[in-house]
Order: sequence, then C-alpha cells, then structure tokens
Amino acid sequence: MSSNPLSSSSSSSQGILPQFKPKDNIAQPLPVSKQYAWLAIYFFFNLVLTLFNKVVLGKFPFPYLLTAVHALAGSIGCFVLHRLKFFTLSRLTSSENMVLVLFSFLYTINIAISNVSLGLVTVPFHQIVRATTPLFAIALNIVFYHSTYPLLTYLSLLLVVAGVGFSTYGDYYSTPLGFFLTLLGAFLAAVKTVVTNKVQTGRLKLSPLELLYRMSPLAFIQTVIYGYFTGEVTTIYYAALEALGKSNQSNIFARAADPLISVNSPFVIDKPLLIKLALNGLIAFGLNVVSFTANKNTNALTMTVAGNVKQVMTIVLAILFFNLEINMTNAFGIFLTLAGGAWYAKIELERKQTTRSSPSSGNINSGKKESTISEKPSLYK
Repeated sequence: MSSNPLSSSSSSSQGILPQFKPKDNIAQPLPVSKQYAWLAIYFFFNLVLTLFNKVVLGKFPFPYLLTAVHALAGSIGCFVLHRLKFFTLSRLTSSENMVLVLFSFLYTINIAISNVSLGLVTVPFHQIVRATTPLFAIALNIVFYHSTYPLLTYLSLLLVVAGVGFSTYGDYYSTPLGFFLTLLGAFLAAVKTVVTNKVQTGRLKLSPLELLYRMSPLAFIQTVIYGYFTGEVTTIYYAALEALGKSNQSNIFARAADPLISVNSPFVIDKPLLIKLALNGLIAFGLNVVSFTANKNTNALTMTVAGNVKQVMTIVLAILFFNLEINMTNAFGIFLTLAGGAWYAKIELERKQTTRSSPSSGNINSGKKESTISEKPSLYK
C-alpha cells in the first residue's frame, strides 16, 4: 500500500491528518517474512484478549474502567522497560507533544463512540458497519496521501466486508443516531490506524514502546474521566467499601440515591477478580506493543483487514468455547472473510516482493512507495 505523506506545499489536508517530512537517512524496511510474523503475533494477541475481555466483562461490567486497566498496565510496563534501558525517549517539541495529546484523544474518543453506538444498534449491525473500516482507510490514504491500489486489492476487500456481513447475519436493527455513530466509529477507527502508522513512520519516528509510554498515561486519565461520567467509578467506589468492610447504612443510602449507578447490578470485588484484571492488563500491554510494532512494519490497510479477519475468527472460537450456534449463512460468511483475507495477504506479499526486487520500483506512481519503513528495524533499538 502506498502511503507517502503529502508535501508541505499541499494545503488540502492541513489540520486534519499529521504531515511529516521523511528524514534523509532511511533504513530499509523489514523483510516481508518478519512483517507478517509481527502481524501473526498481533493477530494471536488480539484474539486472546478479545475472548478474555468477554470473560472479564462478565464479572467486571465496566468497559471504560477495563480500558483504564489496560492503559495503566501499559504505563507501568513501559516505565519498567524504560528504567531497564530497553528504549530511550526522543526529544520532542511542543507541537509534537500536542500531536500526541490529540492522538490520545482520538484513541479514547474512538472507544467511547464504539461503546455508545453499540447500545443503539444490534451487535450484527455494529459488526457489519465496522467491517467497512478498510474502505475508509483506503479513502483516507487516497485523499490525503495520494496512494494508489491495484484492482485486485479492492476486490479482496469487498470479499472481506461481504464475509463479515454474512457471518454476522441476524437481527440488523439501528436507530438513526445509532447508524450515524456506528459509521462515525468505523471512520475514526480508520483515522486512528492511519495516523498510528504516520506517527511511527513519519518525521517523529517513535518506536512502539516510546509511543506506548507517552500515550498510556493520557489514555488512562481520559478513560477514568469517561468512567466517572458513566457511573462506573462510583460503582467501583461503593463495591470497594464493601470489600474492605467499611460500608455502612449511610453508604447504602448514598448509593441508592446516586443517579449514576445501578443499585440492582451485582458486583463484588474479590481476589480472583483482581487476578483476572491483572492478567488481562498484562495481555493488553503485550497486545499494544505488538499492535504498534505490526502497524509500523506493515501498513494501516493491512491492520484494518487483519481486524476484520479477527472478528470472524472470534466467532469461530466463540463456537468452540462459548457454545455459540451459527447457521449455513454465517458459516458461508466465515469462509468468505477468511478467503478474502488470505487473498489480500497474497496480493500484498506479491506486490512487496515485486517492489523490492525492482530497483526502479520506488519511482512508480510518482514515488508513492508504501510507507512500511522503520528507522529502527529492531523493536528495542
């Protein structure tokens, strides 16, 4: 995928997507085999965390605070690795720090929009609309970075989107607001993935660990604020008082009078739950490191396609672990998605091999060569 940033003379995208000037000394991209190895590891971590989140949310029904746990784990993990000299911090200007702050808002707003929209539409409808994320990623790269794609890429993506539609076929329902927010969520997910790639391969060239180090504390603060306004923090507060044996009659009355929480929702803090949360945070930290690394060494479109294939693989594993029942239409959709994902991977692999074997290929399409380069091929350099 071609994703070179626009030149500084272009004004059509200023203020919308970050524009970074590439450095003169650019290292060669990782070998294709290593790029797809990172993608496979990302795929594995994503599947494991998705299924584990389903288990944890059954006992800890607070999606914003669970995200805060993930961000806290990222903050602690990166702090420890930084102290152990696994990575060093770059010197950033005020404007570059502002880019990261806005980037963190993009991440948390994307989560918030997704959660709100899911409450206004059915899960099958939510899944099929989110499956359009790769199409938004293509549009963003064409409009803002002048990227070009072969026809077969479009066909493989349509196969993936159609497959997700069949695999989630069921009760398609949404309110007008729910449809708008779900579509907005798919667009924001594409923006997030494209910007993630540009932050790591553009002028900033932050390593995955440094990006996570800078992003996690901001994401933690923002998700806790979201959790407060949705009543999650208040519910945890009263549950913690009960767990510590400090709950009294006045606390019970205060909890009953608090409009932000549900008195009838049972929730207990115990040791097994804390262990699950700690393990969940550890896996999330691993996923974040792998996700940023895979994004940096592949490209935004590949990441969104992997996300769609992951959705369908989640359904397959849910059949095995949670006794989910599917019909022939759903099974056909699963096959279409996996076939489309494999076809897309084959197209990308052949295109990259052709590009790397041709010395002059970098000048094709006015130099719009795919931005999969990494200043630091090794994660910890």
